[in-house]
Amino acid sequence: MFDLIIRRARLPDETLTDIAVSAGKIAAIGNVSGEAKDERDLGGRWYLSAGWIDSHVHCYAKSPIYHDQPDNIGVAQGVTTVVDAGSTGADDVDDFYQITRSAATQVYALLNISRTGLVVQHELADMSDIDKVGVRDAVQRLPGFILGIKARMSSSVVGQNGIKPLVRAKEIQREIGGLPLMVHIGNNPPDLDEIADLLTSGDIITHCYNGKPNRILTPGGELRAAVKSAIQRGVRLDVGHGSASFSFEVARVAIAQGILPDSISSDIYCRNRISGPVYGLAHVMSKFFNVGMTLTQIVDCVTRNAAEGLRLADKGRLEVGADADFTIFTLSEESRPLVDADGISETGAKHFTPLAAVVAGKWVMTDEGKANHVFDL
Repeated sequence: MFDLIIRRARLPDETLTDIAVSAGKIAAIGNVSGEAKDERDLGGRWYLSAGWIDSHVHCYAKSPIYHDQPDNIGVAQGVTTVVDAGSTGADDVDDFYQITRSAATQVYALLNISRTGLVVQHELADMSDIDKVGVRDAVQRLPGFILGIKARMSSSVVGQNGIKPLVRAKEIQREIGGLPLMVHIGNNPPDLDEIADLLTSGDIITHCYNGKPNRILTPGGELRAAVKSAIQRGVRLDVGHGSASFSFEVARVAIAQGILPDSISSDIYCRNRISGPVYGLAHVMSKFFNVGMTLTQIVDCVTRNAAEGLRLADKGRLEVGADADFTIFTLSEESRPLVDADGISETGAKHFTPLAAVVAGKWVMTDEGKANHVFDL
């Protein structure tokens, strides 16, 4: 007997399927026969995908700058897995780990290369705070929790240090076995060309469609040569929308040239969740219809692609043996305003609404699902 069977789930490619779950894993897909302790029939009305992964959030509740509760940005919004991108460093990652064990959302971390994490905005202005031994020891203590490291490479963060923190980050990366390195890009110095030249296969550029002068496009709208070379080497692009790091114009021009994101993430925390322009991962995903992406492409960016970039081997796939993490959602077609991080407003015609999250086979209604009484789980 299965633990759960979901009947007539509508996949993003518009096919219908049944999915069976046992012991938190996908046990069968297709025309499933048999019984289950719990059975849910979606009737072909609602979409189901692998559980959404938000690969750039800030949810360490004790951070004085960027903070939130994991479930507020996770299962309450249909997101089954969140990855905190550098809120904590070696000094406080153990505390972060402990307090997230009670969350319904699955929480992971990219460790800030500064031991202090985001206690201040300029955490890489003092090179002595970049403690190689501290990072190595933290990764060894929490190997299933720390997925990689994070370096914020913009002028307000690095101060007078320029590119030096990134050079140190690459040294650390080699010492900890080549785990993914996510690099925040923003105002220069350092220049994006310097940053891109140091990156290697599997590294992640976040805030890839920011509208700042230090962006991936030249003034003529072409992809910078250094970024093009980095992508050819296997460097990945992550959205990291945030409060100041997503431009409709940059995204539209880039995507029209085939420069698609590998992962769509929100860079969410309490302030931009409540007051915008982020609100939630679903809201960010909806903006990508406006800039030329398809439903399947968008969903891949928060499932399969995100899992591959962060080496979450059992997530992001609707395959037997994978984790039984699912997001159930609908698409509404109506005119609604969408605003980018530069304050530019556009009208969106198609919007994601998450109705439920399923984490290791356990159902959690989203805020939207509860409010609209869409179906009784």
